[in-house]
Amino acid sequence: MENSIKTGQWQDEFEALIQGLMDRGFGYADDFLDEATTAGLRRILLKNKKEGKMLPAGFGRKLDFQQNTLVRGDMIKWIENDSGNKHERRLLDKIEGLVHYLNQTCYAGINDYEFHYARYEKNTFYKRHLDQFKSNKGRKYSLVIYLNEDWKPINGGRLSIFLPDNSVELISPIAGRAVFFKSDEIEHEVGPSLNRCRLSIAGWLKSM
Repeated sequence: MENSIKTGQWQDEFEALIQGLMDRGFGYADDFLDEATTAGLRRILLKNKKEGKMLPAGFGRKLDFQQNTLVRGDMIKWIENDSGNKHERRLLDKIEGLVHYLNQTCYAGINDYEFHYARYEKNTFYKRHLDQFKSNKGRKYSLVIYLNEDWKPINGGRLSIFLPDNSVELISPIAGRAVFFKSDEIEHEVGPSLNRCRLSIAGWLKSM
């Protein structure tokens, strides 16, 4: 991964994610993605759905993989790390900038990442869980970025973050907002979307 990425223009947003993680166990930044990139990625997700490229997600890995809509109901499509699409490239450039910043300032040792589009149909959800596999500890940090246009509280679909002090933080999936936390420490849950589809990009920064 290139270490020459310029992160100065994004430093405030990266610091918001990192400082939140240090202070309360998770960080978030509104407008992590600009409106044009968010809208472009939303169009790609919807096009993928129309073309039948979004597939039901599951949990576990390889031989342990299983699908269970009583646990998880989203449909996903992976984003290629070498994508040449201009909107995906802007997203990936910023993710690579975050990786470089974490490694430079926090000695995080991140050397890989993986991200996918996620679409939750009305009334679907993802029950409380960790993002870390029992058999593979490569995922270090989770990052979720929302693509929902004009999302309102009445739409539901909030992210519940369960913190070590037994408190729960609720985060609305507003377009451009990013949420950041440790994959092996923070349990979280995606609440059901009550009256519309919920769109996001989710993924992990990894140390392999």
